[in-house]
Amino acid sequence: MPEETAQTHEPWDEEEDEVAASRMPFLEHLEELRMRLVRAAIAVGVGFFVAYAFKERLYGYLTIPLKKAMPPGAKLIYTAPQEAFFTYLKVAFLAGVIGASPVIFYQLWRFVSPGLYRHERRAIWPFVIISSVLFVCGAVFCYAIVFPYAFQFFMSFATAEITPMLKLNEYLSFTATLLFAFGVVFEMPLVLVFLGRLGVVTSQGLRRWRKYAILVMFIAAAVFTPPDVVSQILMALPLIMLYEVSIILVAAAQRKKARREAEMEAEWGGEDEKSADDEDGDH
Repeated sequence: MPEETAQTHEPWDEEEDEVAASRMPFLEHLEELRMRLVRAAIAVGVGFFVAYAFKERLYGYLTIPLKKAMPPGAKLIYTAPQEAFFTYLKVAFLAGVIGASPVIFYQLWRFVSPGLYRHERRAIWPFVIISSVLFVCGAVFCYAIVFPYAFQFFMSFATAEITPMLKLNEYLSFTATLLFAFGVVFEMPLVLVFLGRLGVVTSQGLRRWRKYAILVMFIAAAVFTPPDVVSQILMALPLIMLYEVSIILVAAAQRKKARREAEMEAEWGGEDEKSADDEDGDH
């Protein structure tokens, strides 16, 4: 009789098979992407229509840091008949995007989830909640901390002969860019932890590249913030702190992953030994 050979199963084989089974052809990926984008756009549209009902109040809140820094008599103006109308539309759209951010992040996660392991897909709601909170925290930090210092710097150039006359749309473009920039950069810990779970980055690599990362952060701060040192530092310092937090979180994720793989390997090893003993008993 031919000898029966016991097949050894690696602990990650089952998960690899599961990921392979969930892969889709290229056209199906495009269809999935279209569906996710449409759903995210619908959520933004709903948020836009709700926010438009409060457009004057929202724009009033947005201009509070500027009004506190403006000299007496200075006002916001518009120089085109349609400028105020389109500015209110942009304000409503900005509020709609921020309000719909949980739906946007949920659709993003669902799009990438077929390429993840089962235990990674279970993290969908923590991902949605944490990413939304980080985005809003970045925008709030920009509004409450960065805007006052930046506008004080810009208004310091006003004199008796030079009076600031700021346009509605230019002010909105400036503030919207900063709000989105801070919201995105505050996602750094979540992105790095996600890449760490995928094995793309490691805590050792992040520590090794720390000095280059800090240089990139200051360059990004110089690009996204007004041309004054205070605003650049106010953006760079949170980035550095978030980078250090990311290193700690990635290291914790690595340890958790190593423990999980060790437990799975021990479990599969015990099952293989049991199968071998049963075969010896049959012979």
